[in-house]
Amino acid sequence: MESESGGKALEGEMEVEAFKRLFPLPFYEKHLSQSLRPDSRSLDESRPTILVLGTVQTADGSATAKIGHTTMMAAIKLEIMIPTSESPNEGAIAIEFHMPPVCSPIVRPGRPAEVAPVISKQLSDVILSSGMINLGELSIISRKAAWMAYLDIYCLDADGSLFDAALLSAVGAFVNLEIPPVSLSDEGRITVASAELLEHTEVVGSKEKRKLQLGEIPLSLTCVLHKKYILADPNAEEESIMDTLVTIVLDTSSRLLFLYKPGGLFLANSSMLQSCVQLAKSRLTVLKEILRDALSEMDVDEE
Repeated sequence: MESESGGKALEGEMEVEAFKRLFPLPFYEKHLSQSLRPDSRSLDESRPTILVLGTVQTADGSATAKIGHTTMMAAIKLEIMIPTSESPNEGAIAIEFHMPPVCSPIVRPGRPAEVAPVISKQLSDVILSSGMINLGELSIISRKAAWMAYLDIYCLDADGSLFDAALLSAVGAFVNLEIPPVSLSDEGRITVASAELLEHTEVVGSKEKRKLQLGEIPLSLTCVLHKKYILADPNAEEESIMDTLVTIVLDTSSRLLFLYKPGGLFLANSSMLQSCVQLAKSRLTVLKEILRDALSEMDVDEE
């Protein structure tokens, strides 16, 4: 009797899976009509999120962020450069987002993912325009030397909301960044100061590593819109079968910085966008707490 009931249950599961594969949108709509998603989340619920600072020992600043299965690793490498004549008292930041084939079956070896340069541009716009980084803090000697910060973000697992996880990892890397002391040789050459150099050469500025003083920090939430439904933090399957993606970027004072809508349907109903902004504000509260917890963990580890 038990084997018969077990067989029927298995047969039922196979029928559900077959229906999901053949008719993914009706499958989702059946759940959405009950204000639920197939992964048991409510429509406005984001996936579990983790941020760990200092995950790349060879970098000057690094972090790994995970939203559901989506995983990003960000690392910053500092190099000394000659500042430009237009900005003689500022350093610079270069940002690149990478999607290696290991992150998703849709990314093929030798063929860069189309979304990678788009996310690189969006990250650059947000980070450089948000006011989080004062480029003057990257200056070493006016007109002679400044820091160039190379931020590379690697997607290790792509399961939706890629920009949100990439931005969170980037923010974590800058929070974790430590700027090393530099020394000035008798010939006027500026180099990163090792412990030995600190004793025998002139030091420019502090002899200790220093943190950046960050301004308001940008954080984001992506929503997928389908008919009358709004789903927060969509996974890859939800993004692939539904109509419209909207990414809301706020800073830590809840100021709206950017709104990205890459294609999809025209939104005549502004109330849906307003609802997305409200969801982003709720998500912001959670992300700020996650950032505080990551900082606390880092402080404990350093002690």
